[in-house]
Amino acid sequence: MEVKHFTCLLSLVLLPLLLPPHFMAFGYETKTIDKLQKIEKLVLSSISGPESLAFDNFGKGPYTGVSNGRILKWQGKDVGWVAFAFNSRHRNAECAVFNNVLLESKCGRPLGLQFHRKTGDLYVADAYFGLFKVGPNGGLMSELASSAEGVPFKFTNGVDIDQERGVVYFTDSSTRFDRSEHILVVLSGDATGRLLKYEPQTKQVTVLKKNLAFPNGVAISDDNTYLLVAESSPCRILKYWLRGPKTGEFELFAELPGYPDNIKRNSRGEFWVAIQKKVQLNGLTSSSALDNPVALRLSKEGKVLEILDGDISTSISEVEERDGTLWLGSVEMPYVGVYKA
Repeated sequence: MEVKHFTCLLSLVLLPLLLPPHFMAFGYETKTIDKLQKIEKLVLSSISGPESLAFDNFGKGPYTGVSNGRILKWQGKDVGWVAFAFNSRHRNAECAVFNNVLLESKCGRPLGLQFHRKTGDLYVADAYFGLFKVGPNGGLMSELASSAEGVPFKFTNGVDIDQERGVVYFTDSSTRFDRSEHILVVLSGDATGRLLKYEPQTKQVTVLKKNLAFPNGVAISDDNTYLLVAESSPCRILKYWLRGPKTGEFELFAELPGYPDNIKRNSRGEFWVAIQKKVQLNGLTSSSALDNPVALRLSKEGKVLEILDGDISTSISEVEERDGTLWLGSVEMPYVGVYKA
């Protein structure tokens, strides 16, 4: 295991004791999720894992990918969740069972989602099968890419879109391990992940950066000059310059007190980063008020503006902020959380 990965693991074990001063509540607005009691739950039926959330051009949704390989759409409390999109593998007998959660590697596992506002198309990063697209009316998804430079995608993960140019940026978290082996990506010190882009006009995939340690969520800045990439194993966020004199260069944006998952930009140009729950070892605990930060709101400069704290069972994979409401995705939970200030 690489030293930096061990340090990250240790920081999760000792998290409340090792948080640097700017991560503490002093001087920052802090909202606390107390054992999920303040969260409205949009419950799924016999499935789980609404990893990523997206709203369409009309503000409808959220849409989310779940453990049976499909994309669902929230139609309000009277209707609930309805099927929106699926891949071609759901035409066979095994995957046609709507609530089959045991065939993830055969039926697919949608992770990152993002709409292109100009076309209404929804782009989907499926962990096992690559990058997909489906039109505004849903239905069968089209496969766009499953490899780059002759190397198949092993663990397609996060996705975001340059809304001006339509360029799609996404991550392949490892070329050695798939999603079912995600723990091994961290424990082995694997750094075979890639940051990629897809050009809809040419249908070409370009590798922007190799040798990343568990690249996860991605988010483009509001002026489209840079892209943030969550590098989960080292517990940090990297900035990749898309325009200007530093084009093509990486630099550190923020170091985090846990494993970052998805990143979503809000309407003010700030970034919500979901943090995977800490690891406790040998009964070590703390009386800190922030025992289990599950998400951070970061400024355009990478400073912590807000902390969401949950109990040890809280698992947040994404935070989508809309009009003062936080929509919470989870790779584990059987619901989407809705948190209103």
